[in-house]
Amino acid sequence: MTGTADFPHWAPGDHILWRYRGNSSGDVHICRPVTVVEHTDELLAVWMAPDTECVRPVLSDGSPVHQEPLATRYTAPRTTARARWSGMGVLKLARPHEPWSVWLFWDSDWRFKNWYVNLEEPRTRWAGGVDSEDHFLDIAVRPDRSWHWLDEDEFAQAQQAGLMDARQALRVRAAGQSAVEVIRSWGPPFSDGWEDWRPDPGWAVPELPADWNHTPEYRSA
Repeated sequence: MTGTADFPHWAPGDHILWRYRGNSSGDVHICRPVTVVEHTDELLAVWMAPDTECVRPVLSDGSPVHQEPLATRYTAPRTTARARWSGMGVLKLARPHEPWSVWLFWDSDWRFKNWYVNLEEPRTRWAGGVDSEDHFLDIAVRPDRSWHWLDEDEFAQAQQAGLMDARQALRVRAAGQSAVEVIRSWGPPFSDGWEDWRPDPGWAVPELPADWNHTPEYRSA
């Protein structure tokens, strides 16, 4: 996500797309328009505002994926749907080449709730945003710096469903352990004070473009 001659750093206030490809199809199945907070050679920080129109995976009948029993959650037919992000917004932080991003959540009165470590493929950059692939396993970090694993059942089921082989699963688990070491040492971005950050009230909510799922020309992140 570093700046290049073709793709310079985005400026604060720029609107980009934060997308995830499907683990089996490779097609984009999650797309979230976001506003750039900060973009340097060391960090991409973006804000997903409340009421942002996003794209999410759903079951073929339109029902939420989490309603499908775990045993068939990754084999049941799916499609995508547009939906508004409900509740408070999310601040997302990503450092180049790290196989995770860190998300911050607040209550409606801006009381900080928690950090969320989303294990994922290191992001690839294109002119209009970044793309990644979710790795199922996550970590929740509380304000008191305690932490715990999330979605270990989905991580195991994804392997059973053939979405991740044993070698990749070992890499993902190792990435998670590396993230835990950062948490234990309270390194960046946890130590950087982002929980006190607030969005510019003048920022407009980004729009979801009609071509949200187009295939871009990538550059190394």
